[in-house]
Amino acid sequence: MTDMSSTPFSLEGKTALVTGGSRGIGKTIALDLADAGADVIITYARSGEAAEQVVREIVKKGRKGKAVKADAVAFAEAENVVSMALEEFGGIDILVNNAGITRDTLILRMSEEQWDEVIHTNLKSVFNYSKAVMKPMMKKRAGSIINISSIVGRAGNAGQTNYAASKAGIIGFTKALAKEVASRNIRVNTVAPGYIETEMTEKLDKKVLQAIEENIPLGRAGKSEEVAHTVRFLAGDGSSYITGALFAVDGGMGM
Repeated sequence: MTDMSSTPFSLEGKTALVTGGSRGIGKTIALDLADAGADVIITYARSGEAAEQVVREIVKKGRKGKAVKADAVAFAEAENVVSMALEEFGGIDILVNNAGITRDTLILRMSEEQWDEVIHTNLKSVFNYSKAVMKPMMKKRAGSIINISSIVGRAGNAGQTNYAASKAGIIGFTKALAKEVASRNIRVNTVAPGYIETEMTEKLDKKVLQAIEENIPLGRAGKSEEVAHTVRFLAGDGSSYITGALFAVDGGMGM
């Protein structure tokens, strides 16, 4: 493990909460924050064993870790997670709102349930956890909130009106909240990944993957570590003068 304790990018002595941290980009973010020195709490919806494996990896890095099953849509559950963090970890310095789902289909076929499920999971969860951490962060007069949006929230994508609306909403929410809490030294930023390699993208046909990569100026899909490194930067003191900003981690796809 790299010793970063003397750098502005160290998260030594800090506690992070990552929603949807049991797999994919969320898992990589959780482990990268632990590498930087943070104790890490993750929430998960279904994959309990995967979540516990992430905790084992966090502990192997010499950090404290915990996985909590919590419905991202329920504000009361967000409050419970934050209360536990205050009691067992002494506070939350970093919040990463990463929980998200897709229910892709054209709007003519999209059910009200598919719309509501995506908006609630992806957007309301950001409200839930941001509100839940607000009082302790304001009391401490410090904190970094990083919201995971998407290139789709900036550019749109056919068949993803629900997902695009939720991710665009996150960008607006970030800017508004950043203005509300800047005077308390709480920073709020957005990371918008483009096409990132995950377990889901591995199942795509090679011709489909090639067509996507041809539209990316850097000529390749991104790696979850590249998203995580951006989150790590925004979590620490190295980004102390950045708030209300959107970081596109998309290989130039959104230009």
